[in-house]
This record gives sequence, structure tokens and C-alpha cells, in this order.
Amino acid sequence: MNDPQKPCDVNFFRPRKGYMTGEVAIIAAVLVGWAVVNFGFQGLLALLAQSPDGEGILTRLTFLSFPWHFWFTGQFLPLWFIILCVLFNIYIDRHTEQHSRRRDRSHD
Repeated sequence: MNDPQKPCDVNFFRPRKGYMTGEVAIIAAVLVGWAVVNFGFQGLLALLAQSPDGEGILTRLTFLSFPWHFWFTGQFLPLWFIILCVLFNIYIDRHTEQHSRRRDRSHD
């Protein structure tokens, strides 16, 4: 296979050109999507709090007889994780397919 003496250099913050750059961009987009929804909602709760104990409009609204913030945290965030996993796999598959086509054309 490869030369065992040659070290494998992988760095998330300085990816090699080509396939790794696109892969890191997809990973970063998924992580940003996760962070915005998870931490952004917590920030939204804090901004909309109307009392010192944290009660606000999102704690008074109900969805399926649960407080909306409870439903969002308990039901939507796991669903969001699954959606991000599906999107990640779709985009990685597309990226891999495009990279494979480019590599196959370069041998012609």
C-alpha cells in the first residue's frame, strides 16, 4: 500500500486541497447547524424570559399539552439530530461521487 515510513498528515483546520476541503466544509456546516439550533434556542429562551425565574412566552405556550420549550428540547432536538445525520450522509455521498468522477476523468 503506502510507504509505512511516510506519516499521514490530517488536520481539520488546514485540510488538504481536493476531497478533504469539501469534507471539512460539510462537517463544519453540520456542526454550525447543530450549534445554532441547540444554543440559539437556549439564548432565545433567555431573551424572552419575562421573570427572574425564567418564565416567558415559550414556557406558557403548550404543544400536545407540554410546555413548548419542553417539547422542543425533548422531541425536536433529537429529531433535528437525525435530520442533520441524513443531510450529512446525502452531502458526503454527493461529494464522494463528484470526487470519484473527477478522479476517473483524470486518468483518461
